[in-house]
Amino acid sequence: MNTVIETIMNHRSIRKFEEKVLSDEQIRTIVECAQAASTSSFIQAYSIIGVKDPDKKKKLAEIVGNQAYVAENGHFFVFCGDLHRHQVISQMEEKDLSTSLESTEKFMVATIDAALAAQNAVLAAESMGLGACYIGGLRNNLDEVCKLLHIPKFVIPLFGIAVGYPAQMPDKKPRLPFEHIYHEGEYNQDEDLFKQELRTYNQTISAYYQARTNGKRSDTWTGQMANMLENPKRMYMKDFVKGQGLNQK
Repeated sequence: MNTVIETIMNHRSIRKFEEKVLSDEQIRTIVECAQAASTSSFIQAYSIIGVKDPDKKKKLAEIVGNQAYVAENGHFFVFCGDLHRHQVISQMEEKDLSTSLESTEKFMVATIDAALAAQNAVLAAESMGLGACYIGGLRNNLDEVCKLLHIPKFVIPLFGIAVGYPAQMPDKKPRLPFEHIYHEGEYNQDEDLFKQELRTYNQTISAYYQARTNGKRSDTWTGQMANMLENPKRMYMKDFVKGQGLNQK
């Protein structure tokens, strides 16, 4: 055990922050830590947009489903998969890069690069005594997000991260068992074992919710997932991504 591992293992989503903005130095440190993440073939296919303007933050809070902590935080970061700069490179180097830029592979590279950078950013923030919460609801209406943040072609806003000084410290939510996540040598396809592990995890999650809500909530993880996935969300995404020039081939 060391301080890095302790920071990782102590992660929990913070949804209430003190009324205190991050300094420019803190913001720069977080972004530079994000940039230190691994990147496929050095392509660096992401960008980060910092949002300080209260009106823009309020608009983003509406887009994500009226989540107050998107407007009320120390700083709001928007992480984007970004191949726009590589489109500029095609002009600078006078080479046709369209087949690569429009490929599913490079779209995946951009999303993976952005996710790796974001996790570095969150760990850096948490190591500084700050809290953070990923905001996937940004994808509720990406057309509006793009208008608000002036997003060009070949760029996809993927998620936001609200960062700030924690005004709460919720209990850590139990993750799936190690044995259910880690497969040694090959994917374990014992369905009976698989289901038993999920039933055991359901008991853990149900007990967690009961304790957290004083018995008002006791749902299971598989029940949560089934109810959520039964109602597909953001089905416009395929058309939006293609409209941005990505994932065409």
